Amino acid sequence: MQSTSQTREQVEKAGKPEPVPLEQVLRVAELAQLELREDEQQEMLRDLNAILGHVAQLNELDTRDVPPMTQVNAGMRADAASEGAVDAGNVLREDSVRPSLDRAKVMASAPETDGTYFKVPKVIER
Repeated sequence: MQSTSQTREQVEKAGKPEPVPLEQVLRVAELAQLELREDEQQEMLRDLNAILGHVAQLNELDTRDVPPMTQVNAGMRADAASEGAVDAGNVLREDSVRPSLDRAKVMASAPETDGTYFKVPKVIER
């Protein structure tokens, strides 16, 4: 019969993530539209792998018996009091239907429009 608890070796192996290759760092930089110099590429590679190593260490902790903490938005939920959070009351206004802005007036005050949409300068170049 196999035990459901992990051996120390399994935990240690699980706690060491595979290092992120430079190609993935460059792909993320491309998606974020960042241009990294070669020294910055190596720095990002080192930092990303260090962060993932720290997260892996945190994942090793057994938190089954640790009670959950409060959430930032717990005071806004109706069920917050039942979870032990302090109820801050409703900090948002009531949601109600109100008239929209008049499109013609809004478009008349826009610097550039085609009558339906605002025209803005292109900010992303590829």
